[in-house]
Amino acid sequence: MVDVVGLREETPGCAGLVFLDNAGASLVPRQVHEAVVSHLELESRVGGYEAEGLAAELVEESTAQVAGLIGASPREVVFFEGASQAWSQALGAVVLEPGQRVLTTTSEYAGNGVGLLRMAALRGVRVQVVPDDADGVLDVGVLEEELGRGDVGLVAINHMPTHNGLVNPAEAVGKLCARFGAVYLLDACQSVGQWEVDVERIGCDLLSGTGRKYLRGPRGTGFLYVRDGVRLGEPLSVNHIGGEWSGPDSYRVLAGAAGFASFEHSVAARIGLGVAARYARGVGMGWARERIGGLAGLLREGLAGVPGVAVCDRGRERSGIVTFTVAGREAPWVVGELRERGVRAGVSRPGEQRWSGAGEGSVVRASVHYYNTGEELGRVMDEVGRLV
Repeated sequence: MVDVVGLREETPGCAGLVFLDNAGASLVPRQVHEAVVSHLELESRVGGYEAEGLAAELVEESTAQVAGLIGASPREVVFFEGASQAWSQALGAVVLEPGQRVLTTTSEYAGNGVGLLRMAALRGVRVQVVPDDADGVLDVGVLEEELGRGDVGLVAINHMPTHNGLVNPAEAVGKLCARFGAVYLLDACQSVGQWEVDVERIGCDLLSGTGRKYLRGPRGTGFLYVRDGVRLGEPLSVNHIGGEWSGPDSYRVLAGAAGFASFEHSVAARIGLGVAARYARGVGMGWARERIGGLAGLLREGLAGVPGVAVCDRGRERSGIVTFTVAGREAPWVVGELRERGVRAGVSRPGEQRWSGAGEGSVVRASVHYYNTGEELGRVMDEVGRLV
């Protein structure tokens, strides 16, 4: 049995605050904060290069912890300064021929969507959006039909979109991609740290993740998983860390994840990310998924019972992201009023997902974590009721 009281004591931000912006940037545990500050203090005493050498084992341990969290080998994981950078580098390395199609979802992140369109223009490929099924998630049947046409080079989807609580069928997609030979890129920003994410079970070839969301790591951290043996071209950006001289006027890129490595980075942040991954593994992602799902369900049910409040989430399975509107009130106003009452939530704009068909309006996004409590959520329901 996980000690929730202990988890809250290890999370100083829980004191006097109902924190429901975990889909934006979670509260870090004390252990993560201390690890980052400790290395920064070391850098202040001996300099950045010397400190990096002294912390080499900690950085190596960080890679092992992140890899262990997602069921990968350490050699298949490389760190970035954020998930967007990791995802973009992965996309740029996928081998695509002119005329091929790239399949994605209606719920794709705005940044990813722009990246896909840019790649389509550069490579002469076509981006095709797979429609949703009746529950609002990626229609696996349509995906199978499109893959069966034989001209799909990449399937790029998100596991959990940021604008509502739906969960896309990542494992089912993985089975289809393996069957038809399409490269599979999964954006797991919201799911790593919230659910069990096992790259072998999912079957993805590439997976991007971030530290600042449910993983509870430092902001400015991310990572990329690159399956051993997946056929890729060169990353968009190559340097002397991910590549090496092969002759006076030639170079070669290292195979796999190693080819994506870069020289300059925050060592303190990478150490903190590793501590966050170790913390998540200690908590247990099975328990985390169950608790977060239970709390989110409690919040959805309670908000749905408040006159004038409409819950906007979709999907058969739902994540810890709860979105809603309050009749006659703009979402930013609601979030601001909640903030004055000691509740931190966020604003989400579904219209940013241009392929979803959503309007231009915004919704309140209240994303729960395992350190939240039922009592806190009851308080949130009461406060929202007062705003109607």
